[in-house]
Amino acid sequence: MSDLTRTDVIKLIAIATKPLNLRGVDLSNVDLSALDLTGANLREAYLRGTNLYNTDLKGAILSGAILSEADLTHADLKGTYLKGAYLTETILMVADLTDADLTDADLKGANLKGANLSGADLTGADLSGALLSGANFTGADLSGADLTGADLFGTNLTKVKGYKP
Repeated sequence: MSDLTRTDVIKLIAIATKPLNLRGVDLSNVDLSALDLTGANLREAYLRGTNLYNTDLKGAILSGAILSEADLTHADLKGTYLKGAYLTETILMVADLTDADLTDADLKGANLKGANLSGADLTGADLSGALLSGANFTGADLSGADLTGADLFGTNLTKVKGYKP
């Protein structure tokens, strides 16, 4: 059971000083779609199955967070810190991950169709079995990333570091 509901989070956003601190909070399966969580501290938060559709998470700290099976379709994750985050089977379709830090992130089986990962750091990330068709990786760092079985159809890999086809 989640620690907070959508209503609780909305109230916190309204009264909290920025940035919002939800470190380690269980928000599993909560609908947080279309909320402004810019710069929020969600380090080690439990967001398994959470609806984050169209949510603004620019510059948020999600290192070590569990986002498995969450829906981040159309989410704004520009400059977000996702180092070591668990994103297995996560939906990130058309999400903006420009300049995001996904170092050592677990993205096994994630759906990143049409996502923008330009300038993102995916050093050591596990993208095995991920759906990457139509994604933009321009200038991203894929050093040591595992792309075994990933769908790369139509993926833009211009000026990518560390990727050997």
